[in-house]
Amino acid sequence: MKQVMVMRADLKMSKGKLAAQACHASLGAYKKADERTIREWELEGGKKVVVQVKSQEELFQVYELVKAAGIPSFLVTDAGHTELPPSTVTGLGIGPDKDEKIDKITQDLKLLK
Repeated sequence: MKQVMVMRADLKMSKGKLAAQACHASLGAYKKADERTIREWELEGGKKVVVQVKSQEELFQVYELVKAAGIPSFLVTDAGHTELPPSTVTGLGIGPDKDEKIDKITQDLKLLK
């Protein structure tokens, strides 16, 4: 069981902004998971991975695959109070769900650096 946050590298967010957006993605997707899944994920340690995509288009492609697979997910849209224009889509929270289900979609994405 794990959760994956997919963040847009093209936005060049500061580290703090990126961390906050990844947290929004994590919590948003977590709230959409069922209680049994959450319990299992938490008992296994609550594994989280942060990866990157190069563009909004690539993020939406991942999002469509996640939705089709029935995995809990959450698209983060920034309010525009600090670094980004309002309504900028910054990231995607995926899961928690089984590693195999998520890996089918995210295994080729690079870890965020």
